[in-house]
Amino acid sequence: MGRTPKRFSYACSTRSPHRSQRGLTLIEAIVTMTVLAICTAIAIPSYRALIQRQRVDATMHLLTAHMASARMTAITRRSPTVICPSDGRGTCRQDSDWTHGWLMFLDRDGNGKPDDPLDILRDERAPSDPAMRILSTSGRKRLRYLPDGRSTGSNLRVRLCYDDQLKGEIVVNNAGRVRSARPKGVVPCES
Repeated sequence: MGRTPKRFSYACSTRSPHRSQRGLTLIEAIVTMTVLAICTAIAIPSYRALIQRQRVDATMHLLTAHMASARMTAITRRSPTVICPSDGRGTCRQDSDWTHGWLMFLDRDGNGKPDDPLDILRDERAPSDPAMRILSTSGRKRLRYLPDGRSTGSNLRVRLCYDDQLKGEIVVNNAGRVRSARPKGVVPCES
């Protein structure tokens, strides 16, 4: 119908035969490596701080969730419930170091230890990080919830330390409520 077919012609390259594609010069490679090294030097400390903050936040969340679970267990089962630093063998540690984990158990007779393996509700391993320490106040090494949800004794304070600096703490008051806080600025971790 009036259409004419188009003709394709292949033109020769406009490049000169003497010019070829060239790679990076030594100066360009050195500048690129220098910029990469500077960016890496800036990013690594920020990345380490981010990882550290995430580990502390995850540990604080895990511990506060287990404390809240112990309180709810005491209320729903109408039985005293204890959460304490674990020795990994189903009993409480005698010191205030929660770094290796914590144990939650029913304590019907009030002796501060599980009497039967069925009394153990949870034996949780803490997230492992050699730079992190979890310590409670020396006056109160464990947390005991009564059937009404109250926590007897003085306030319990659990400190989360990273590289011997306080990064967060968990406080349980006599009413049994759990709260967490982060320090403002650099605070050394008390032993």
